[in-house]
Amino acid sequence: APRAAAATAAPAAVEKLPTFPFPRITGQEEMKLALLLNVVDPRIGGVLIMGDRGTGKSTAVRALAEMLPPIDVAVGDDFNSSVTDGELMSTEVKEAILAGNTPGTTSVPTPMIELPLGATEDRICGTINMEKALMDGAKAYEPGLLAKANRGILYVDEVNLLEDSLVDVVLDSAASGWNTVEREGISVIHPARFIMIGSGNPEEGELRPQLLDRFGLAVTVRTMFDEASRVQLVLDRLAFEKDADGFVAQYEDEVQQQTDKITAARERLPKVTMDRALKVQVSEVCSTLDVDGLRGDMVVNRAARALVAYEGRDKVTTADIERVIGISLAHRMRKDPLDNIDGGEKVMSVYRKVFDPAAAKREEEAKAAEEAAAAEAAKANKKAGSWGGLPGR
Repeated sequence: APRAAAATAAPAAVEKLPTFPFPRITGQEEMKLALLLNVVDPRIGGVLIMGDRGTGKSTAVRALAEMLPPIDVAVGDDFNSSVTDGELMSTEVKEAILAGNTPGTTSVPTPMIELPLGATEDRICGTINMEKALMDGAKAYEPGLLAKANRGILYVDEVNLLEDSLVDVVLDSAASGWNTVEREGISVIHPARFIMIGSGNPEEGELRPQLLDRFGLAVTVRTMFDEASRVQLVLDRLAFEKDADGFVAQYEDEVQQQTDKITAARERLPKVTMDRALKVQVSEVCSTLDVDGLRGDMVVNRAARALVAYEGRDKVTTADIERVIGISLAHRMRKDPLDNIDGGEKVMSVYRKVFDPAAAKREEEAKAAEEAAAAEAAKANKKAGSWGGLPGR
């Protein structure tokens, strides 16, 4: 009903095409978890999804946006302003409320804005409205993509190919929640609180470490090799392409359940607690890994609390931290070109040493014993007469 009302209020809008249902995306559970945690708590700082071509990165993001609950915005406002939350209000809405003229509201779908690779800084941040300048002789601000994305999602496909300066602009706004525009005598500050999601193929280039650190979570998606999962996903996709409306209607209840779960998690989040001892251990892991700054510590704490809220609980456990610490820290580590150990494996190794030293010690002893046995076996297999079998070797 809210979507139909929004469509009636804005006849110029292009009708949305059906989107593949989020619950039917199988085999990419880590990516789905990272996306869901961010919509529960946008302060986590967004998601970077890197991986092979054709692994459902953009499909998952669009499906997520379609699943989010609608938002109430001030009528006639260009920034999707809330009339109840001061941090989500434009200057015009604040002034109207202070003057006693609280704007009416309308319910609209959560914004999902895709940033094209060819976008300019003016298009992203906003610029002067040339039509009004020429017609009326007045300076007026033309909102950009950051204004349209406020309280929603800003998605950049192939983010590793976007100019670094533009990525900086977007991530600065995402971190601060505000966009400041200085153009030709116009000075505008407006709310820009959105979830930044970037995706790309690492074969086409990497992001600078400074930009990697700005994303809250980062996941790597790989091609599925489980036959059953591949077949099921192919069948679902073929059925969707054959009758998109019918396929979406078939899973409408599942999507609605996810939407209700997200809404409940957002309401529960402020009540979730985390013991100080766990926070200290998280910081110890970050310190041991030489993670720069404090973003890593904060993201692990927020992601763990969002996970607990999403699953309907009220207290963070070590198991919750174990599920989120890898995707929170692996991309923040300094890369050694001579080191062939995956960043995620390093994070989990240090996590076990800090949170369960006894188990970590047993793993190290078992690994040492295995290596010693392999060395003995290799030594026993050396034949007399070979260089390795000569006396003294």
